[in-house]
Parts: sequence; structure tokens; C-alpha cells
Amino acid sequence: MERNKEETTMNMNFNFNNPTNLIFGAGALNELGEQQLPGKKALLLISNGKSTKANGYLERTEAQLKRAGVDYAIFAGIMENPVKEAIMEGAAFARENACDFIVALGGGAVIDASAAIAAMAANEGDLWDYVYGGTGGCRPLVHKGLPIVAIATTSGTGSEMNGFGVISNLETHEKIGFGEPSLTPVLAIVDPELMLTVPPKYTAYQGFDALFHNTEVMMSKGVNILSETIALSAIESIAKYLPVAVRDGANLEAREHIAYGSTMAGVTMQLTSTTAQHSMEHSMSAYHHNLPHGAGLIMISKAFAEFFIEKHACDGQFVKMARAMGMPDADQPEDFITALVKLQEACGVSDLKMSEFGFEKSECMTLAKGARSMQGGLFDANPCEMTDEDCAGVFEKAYR
Repeated sequence: MERNKEETTMNMNFNFNNPTNLIFGAGALNELGEQQLPGKKALLLISNGKSTKANGYLERTEAQLKRAGVDYAIFAGIMENPVKEAIMEGAAFARENACDFIVALGGGAVIDASAAIAAMAANEGDLWDYVYGGTGGCRPLVHKGLPIVAIATTSGTGSEMNGFGVISNLETHEKIGFGEPSLTPVLAIVDPELMLTVPPKYTAYQGFDALFHNTEVMMSKGVNILSETIALSAIESIAKYLPVAVRDGANLEAREHIAYGSTMAGVTMQLTSTTAQHSMEHSMSAYHHNLPHGAGLIMISKAFAEFFIEKHACDGQFVKMARAMGMPDADQPEDFITALVKLQEACGVSDLKMSEFGFEKSECMTLAKGARSMQGGLFDANPCEMTDEDCAGVFEKAYR
């Protein structure tokens, strides 16, 4: 088949430019106070939940900031799927408290939000004036955003390695990526010890988000020698250790490997775009705001991959991923589906149903059109064309 010949020709071209000083490993938070921080007063950004305080991570971070000789003001207003209003409140808080940099302590939602708050603390108007896509105003930022220090407490988004986040607009039912490379954190602390307390369900959701960042990079027509090498390494770590972390959250070795897979996804996504699987999930959680991002991705993942397998769009990539996921003798693209379903079963998430989160089957075309209007650029990364009808068909196939 002609396509298989193409797959033997690796794309050797890439552009890698990352300004982030990444400190990775167990105990890494203890090194924060020794670092040259990018300002004198931090907006210490955390979620509106209790875990950061209850687990002592906030207190430890405060101690490290004092050790570094910087002041801070705490803003605890970020929710699971961050909304525009929280961004604007955080930006106003940063200005009122004369904060000159941000310390984002939390999971993907907090670190995603930090990029938007950093931008709006330094620029006039409304966040949606600067959003590209959907009803966004598409205005370029006039002023550079505040510098960001990211301290990850979950493994999922890889946001600590890039300057982009996904923000929801409840009025317009949109969930759109926002950011630019200048908002990439200058310092990232990834300490797997901070992830030991994540509950099993969210360990699974977040771990699959990290997995799909890497599998989508592998499927993307922009994959190159570096992004593929890193993505396969990350996929192998996640597939081997995610079931362990779900069963035993206190297993530090498992947490280290999942954190590695997540952070490396932050790198692979800079080198190669993800695909429309992420556009599709963002449409899902834009219309059903209570849906955790990772759960939505899991629900559509099998049907999404099967669409491209049926098209023979990137057969060789699926075989490589199946081998990385524990099937060394894999030689058919369908083997990836076998490995994916087995992993979902091992992590207790194979029975997730769209209907249980309020979805109706009649919504499938609305979701498809929403995916393209909110993040249409990711469709361009797909290994072959996917029309709105194709996209709706994937939602229908995934619907339970």
C-alpha cells in the first residue's frame, strides 16, 4: 500500500525552543527556594478546592517563597474547567496586589489559567478579545504577560511546559485554547511526591489525558523524529504504570513514570500538534461543563482511533504505539485498539458513558460543529480528512 511506503520516511525537520527551566523528580519542590525567581511579589494561584491546603502543599510552597525572599498574595478561585470570569478576577487581583509574577500551584486547570491571568494582568479589555477561534476577538497581546512559575500537583496536561491553556466561556458554550509561546513558564517544578494523594478516578482521567496527548502526536501528520521518540517513551511509561498508580496511589515509582509521561507530552505538543480528538472533547465539556476532560477523551478514544484505522491513514503509527503499550509482537493497527481497551479496563474506566453526563445522541452534530468552530486547527493535524459528518459519526459510535 502506498501509505505504508510513506510511513517508512521519517520527517527529520522540527523546531524546538523552550525557555522553561524544568526541575523534575521526587523532592523537587524543596529546590524552589534556591531558584532565581522572576519577580518580587507572586500571585500564588491555587484551585478553589481543599487538597492543596489539606495536603500541606500550599504551606510548603509559601515556606519556599519566603526562603527565596519574595512576597506573595493568594488567589484561590480556579475550578476544574476554568471559566473566563475567574481569569478576569485573577488578573484584577494580581494588579490590585502589585504582583509582578505568578506561581501556579495545582493541576492542569490552575496552570492553564495562569497563562491567561498572566496575559490579562498586563493587558486591557476582556480575555475573549484576545482569543483566536469561535467568537474570540483575535486581537494580539499588546504587552508581555507576567512571568510564570508552574508547580504541578497532577499528571495530565503537560501545561507546565507550554504557554497555552484552555478556557471556557459559559455564555457562548465555548471552550477554546488561549496563549502564546511568550507565556511559557520560566520555571517548572514537577515533583511526583505532590501527586501521591490524587484519588484513583482522577489519577486515571489525568493519566489518559497525558496518554492521548502523546498518541495524538503519533497520529498527527506533523509527527517528526524527535516528537515520535519522546511520545513513544511517554506512552510506554504511562501504559505500564498507570494501572499501578490507580491501584496504589502511594506508589512513588508509578507516580514518577506517569509524571514523566505527562511532562514529556508538554514537549511533544510543542514539536507536533495534537489532533481533533482534543477539539472534540473540548466541545463536549463546553456543552456539559461538569465533564472531566480526561473522562471525555476516554469515552471517544476508541471510536476516534477506529475512524483512522478504517481509513488506513497511519497504520504504522498504530503498530508502533501498540508495541509501546505492551504488545511487542503487534503487527496490525487494530492491535492499538486491543492495547487501549485493555489499559482502560485495567484502570477501571472502560465503562464510562456519555449518557451518564447528560449527553443525548441527538447532540452529535452540534458537538461536531462545535469542535471545528472552537479548535478547527487541530483538524488540520489529522492524518486524513474528517468532515463534520465523520466527526458526528465518531460521537454516535462512541455514544452509550
